[in-house]
Amino acid sequence: MKNIAALISDANKEIAKHNAIVTNFQNERSQLISAIWKFVVEKAKDEISKYATIANGLNNGIKNISEEIKKKEGAYNALDNEIKKLNKNVTSIQPTIDEINKTLLSYGFHSFNITPSSSEKGCYQIKRDDGTLVESTLSEGEITFITFLYFLQLAKGATSEAAITEDRILVIDDPVSSLDSNVLFIVSALIKEIIKKIKRDTGNIKQLILLTHNVYFHKEVTFIDGRTKTNNETNFWILRKHKKVSTVQSYEMKNPIKSSYDLLWQEIKNKDENSGITIQNTMRRIIENYFKMLGKYGDDDLIHKFENKEEQDICRSLICWINDGSHSFSDDLFIEVQDDTIDRYLTVFKAIFEKTDNLGHYNMMMAIEDSAE
Repeated sequence: MKNIAALISDANKEIAKHNAIVTNFQNERSQLISAIWKFVVEKAKDEISKYATIANGLNNGIKNISEEIKKKEGAYNALDNEIKKLNKNVTSIQPTIDEINKTLLSYGFHSFNITPSSSEKGCYQIKRDDGTLVESTLSEGEITFITFLYFLQLAKGATSEAAITEDRILVIDDPVSSLDSNVLFIVSALIKEIIKKIKRDTGNIKQLILLTHNVYFHKEVTFIDGRTKTNNETNFWILRKHKKVSTVQSYEMKNPIKSSYDLLWQEIKNKDENSGITIQNTMRRIIENYFKMLGKYGDDDLIHKFENKEEQDICRSLICWINDGSHSFSDDLFIEVQDDTIDRYLTVFKAIFEKTDNLGHYNMMMAIEDSAE
């Protein structure tokens, strides 16, 4: 009986506990949840501490960057306002007038100057010192030069405030047409300054496309210094016309023309792409420049460099052929120069350099690295 009574007592106690839980369900539930979270927190205490440290660092970084952004935005707005104020001066015509007149004076043009138009706002007038207008009395070369100077000023600025900071590409087509040799040097110097700024990536001019048929101007504007042989970031093309067909030949960054003498050799190297009509004159001018003017050779001196009479006759034939083709008009019986004739005389042309111990010069001008001889 005692055992039964004890079991009943224990059961009643458990029932009382269960009833107490049921009666205080919300409290008991909250305590259980708190206990579980306490267990989880204690278990992940190190991970939580590490996360909190990282989160605090990120929040501080975001705060600092946000403050820095606000400072930069303030500085940007201040600079933007200053640029807009300065642009109002750049887009006015007076700075352009001052720069053009300064350039004219520095290069010896003292007989006229640029002034603002008295009748039209934003326009120019060209006047003599006595105030008379000179548009109708300027030479073609002077007009071209003034137009070029205005173009350079416009390239630096703009006609509107919105376009003042735009990146741009300049295309200049034969700027030395109708100009005398002195102005050619001036224009070359001005263009070379633009090229230097483009290569330094300063200013808003990002690329220059320059077209010319003047070999001397090409030589001046592409000259770097006495040692540098390659224009970095500069590409060269030659436009040729042959049998009514135009072709563009690319030389990449290798300058194909350095002087008029180089151009003569260029015509020899590209004989298959050109008309054969000028080949005689080209060979004559090379021989005259190199052997007669520089080497003091006469025709007979060159002929007697060949050992036997047959070779001498061939050399004499070449000299007669190139002189005849250079200094006379073809008669009605002459139709065209045959390719085999040209090739035969080009062989004799090369032999002249061999017999005079100047084969190295021939190979250099023809871009032959290793002679087969």
